[in-house]
Amino acid sequence: MGSSIDAVRGMRDILPSEVTVQRATAAAIERVLGAYGYEPIDLPIIEQRDLYLRKLGEELVGKVYEFTFNGRDLALRPEWTASVLRAYVARMQDQPLPLRLRYAGPVFRNERPQRATYRQFTQIGVELIGGAAPRADAECLALACEGLVAAGVTRFTVRIGHIGLIRSLLASLGLSERTQGRLAWRLERLREHGVAAVRAELDAHPASFPVDPALLDGIDDQRAEALLLHALREIGVNLRFGTRPPEAIVGRLVRKLRRSESSEQIDQALELLDRLCRIEGGPDEALERAGALLRDYPVTGLEELHAILRLATAHSVAPECLKLDFGLGRGLHYYTGMIFEIYSDDGLQLCGGGRYDDLVNALGGRQSTPAVGFAYGLERVVAAASPAAALPCPPVVMVVATDDGSYPYALEVARLLRAHGYTAMTDVRMRGVSSNLRDADRRGVRFVAVVGADERAQRCMSWRDLERHEEMLIALTDIPPIKR
Repeated sequence: MGSSIDAVRGMRDILPSEVTVQRATAAAIERVLGAYGYEPIDLPIIEQRDLYLRKLGEELVGKVYEFTFNGRDLALRPEWTASVLRAYVARMQDQPLPLRLRYAGPVFRNERPQRATYRQFTQIGVELIGGAAPRADAECLALACEGLVAAGVTRFTVRIGHIGLIRSLLASLGLSERTQGRLAWRLERLREHGVAAVRAELDAHPASFPVDPALLDGIDDQRAEALLLHALREIGVNLRFGTRPPEAIVGRLVRKLRRSESSEQIDQALELLDRLCRIEGGPDEALERAGALLRDYPVTGLEELHAILRLATAHSVAPECLKLDFGLGRGLHYYTGMIFEIYSDDGLQLCGGGRYDDLVNALGGRQSTPAVGFAYGLERVVAAASPAAALPCPPVVMVVATDDGSYPYALEVARLLRAHGYTAMTDVRMRGVSSNLRDADRRGVRFVAVVGADERAQRCMSWRDLERHEEMLIALTDIPPIKR
């Protein structure tokens, strides 16, 4: 019994006072997202497991809560983007683009709880489907910053990278797409542990294919593709997934098998990436250093980054909070372009996102569709927000009837107070005035409205301000306005 209770605790209970703050913070963020034209969408917590295993990346895939039920492989949602794009492909491809969608709800990851990190937490975010760089990227950067400010987080740093630039560099070195991916998603490990550690990891887990490349020696591509297609069908491999025909899949596999990188190529790529991923800082300086390093390589992405940053400042994003980080990798494998993370002053990651132009196609979309988005971790935003900046809650009034005959009148008074914006509770335990005053003080309730036969006859209430120690008779037509 104890272990099951511990597992539930790992998901975290959110008590009333915390819920109030969390909902107020979420409401402040969602008002900003709505003001930019993002429409709400809600989706199931449970999805097909394959939706997440395709593009999440090794680190996050290992944290997915997955299970089999009635012969179906299912998973609890670990993030929203794949689910939103799955819904877009299934039901919204006829909508005019760009399509702006926002969401808010729980996600689940089997990871060790730590500061503001839980196995169940809340993401609030957006997906801008059909918007190309640099304008859509700059909008998302600006929107992410504005939402934090609205939530009461006024000091933060936006770290920006570009996976497309990294892949472009690796392609210019003659590396295959598979190897590009294996290196691109080890950038942060490269920066932390160095070239030798990443090289050892690659050697320990070499890229593998379902057939030996030596089998294709001495035959041309057309015969190789026919042979491989026949062999895979004979052993029952399902080649019908996504939008590409089996012949295209096998053709791509043959090209991969034909192409193998030398150890020298890998070493060259790692040395160059090691130098690049250590470039970080203010946009102007970082762009200049990266440009100098990559001057002899036909890469794309630097000009796009420059344009995104220029437009972000046009959105009124403060330039001093923007930092370029060419070693930023993030853990999700569907990113294709600009990526970013936002950190509080004490190093807590509050938000992350980026561009994922290939995800619609990967999930079976009819055509290639650019897309970009981001998500906040709500609990982390709450932890980083200034308490003074929290949205004010309506003042609470305890309405007390001194006798049973006045209780219906107490209900009327409570309804009027609520209509004026107060939170009003009535005494349902039939306690005396003194007991209710002590209870109100214990709960932090500032106002108590006492009504009895005299107040009922005069259509008023005895209004007590416990903070100021004041008491007065107030007519129901003169309920005091709420001071904001």
